[in-house]
Amino acid sequence: MKFISKYRRHKLATPLLLLFALFGIGLTFSVASATEAPKAVDAAARSTLIEEGQQIFLKGCSSCHGLNSEGGAVAPSLIGVGAASVDFQVATGRMPMQDMSQQAMRKAPVYNEEEVAALAAYVASLAPGPRAYTNEEITWERDGNTADGGELFRNNCAMCHNFAGQGGALSQGKYAPTVMGVEARHIYEAMITGPQAMPVFNDKIITPEEKLSIIKWIKAAEVEPQLGGASLGRVGPVTEGLLVWTLGLGLLVGVAVWLAMKAR
Repeated sequence: MKFISKYRRHKLATPLLLLFALFGIGLTFSVASATEAPKAVDAAARSTLIEEGQQIFLKGCSSCHGLNSEGGAVAPSLIGVGAASVDFQVATGRMPMQDMSQQAMRKAPVYNEEEVAALAAYVASLAPGPRAYTNEEITWERDGNTADGGELFRNNCAMCHNFAGQGGALSQGKYAPTVMGVEARHIYEAMITGPQAMPVFNDKIITPEEKLSIIKWIKAAEVEPQLGGASLGRVGPVTEGLLVWTLGLGLLVGVAVWLAMKAR
């Protein structure tokens, strides 16, 4: 401090202070520019992604959902459905559909991952909605609980997908598909978007942690060995009983016919 007081009236003090001030301003501006640059790049990249998604939408989706995603007599509006709904429907091959009168089935996807991401970004730009997830974000192995997931699945999902997750018939010709072999992110997205006849399980009904537990139980059920041989849909004694009844009754009828022919 004495050194500064001694030379504060020196003729070079003012130029040095000015030089330090300019250096500090320049350093601050450089740091701020470096921080804002990635944001500008991200905004530009997102804008490009949305434009690509819009072109994909106009070519492959607008004939049913409308040029502005407003929907119509054939397909619903996509405004507000969010990126999660698009990722689930398109990445699982359910959309685009050739026949809108039937229930969408899981099949090989028409678009690749980059095209699905672009399409989801475009639909998400129309209005707020549930965001899409990656499989890495769905940490079911670390944060899920198999026992809790099984109980949650039986209480909330088994009435449609059956207690083993193999799917089942619904009213009006609809059906609940099997949940076996489905990617974790798609199971999560289905719960938060409610595709087709499925209800929406928001975070107040089933918390994110409980959703991860359900996924963990499903993944455990996928690798569970079939100790009894053919699973027959894993729906319990009804299927097995029907099979035994049909085969057994057919065998008895065949034996009766054979004995009648032998008696002649």
